[in-house]
Amino acid sequence: SATAVNAQSKFEGFYGQVGVGYESVAPSYSNSNFTVAGVGTAPINTSINNASGFTGVVTVGYMASITKDFLLGIGAEYSPLAGQKANYSGSVLGTSLGNGQYNKENAYNFFVSPATPIGAGGLLYGKVGYTGATIKDTFGSSSANTTYSGYSLGLGYKQIIQGGLYGFAEGNYMSYGNKTATVSGTISGYNVSSSITSSANAYNLLVGIGYKF
Repeated sequence: SATAVNAQSKFEGFYGQVGVGYESVAPSYSNSNFTVAGVGTAPINTSINNASGFTGVVTVGYMASITKDFLLGIGAEYSPLAGQKANYSGSVLGTSLGNGQYNKENAYNFFVSPATPIGAGGLLYGKVGYTGATIKDTFGSSSANTTYSGYSLGLGYKQIIQGGLYGFAEGNYMSYGNKTATVSGTISGYNVSSSITSSANAYNLLVGIGYKF
């Protein structure tokens, strides 16, 4: 009991932390079509690669005691680094529409965090949050930014190193809901338009250091 109270008190209050690690983003397309006015509509066949690579996250938050064995926190985090670029392509009835690239930028997350003390100076915690990010899409000479939002889940462990300094490791999953983008123009005198509904899932694995004030 004394150990639990001691471990608990070390994580009460405001904290800030920086984590680095690996992230993978997996987009998907659905309900995609290409329409030529007065002629008809055909599906767009898409191929897209996952974007995987280095990531970094900055987090601030506050942790409060509910009981001697349970804490509840709130926090906000932001990823200042642009994600790794990945390729995609599209075609209609066997005719290529070209190739493009995308990457994730300006990712953020607001979360609540239930936690329980573990041993002397340890903390096991979960995260449930609201998350958002911008996907930058470059196709030929044009580019567009699409903002996605959704939910996040996470699980991690913190360990006091000395005083308020601690190390941590965690894993997070983000699910971004559907967004529909429509573009139109003229090709060879025909009015054409395309509509693509997209979504994305992502996860990261982070290690880092923090300080409890």
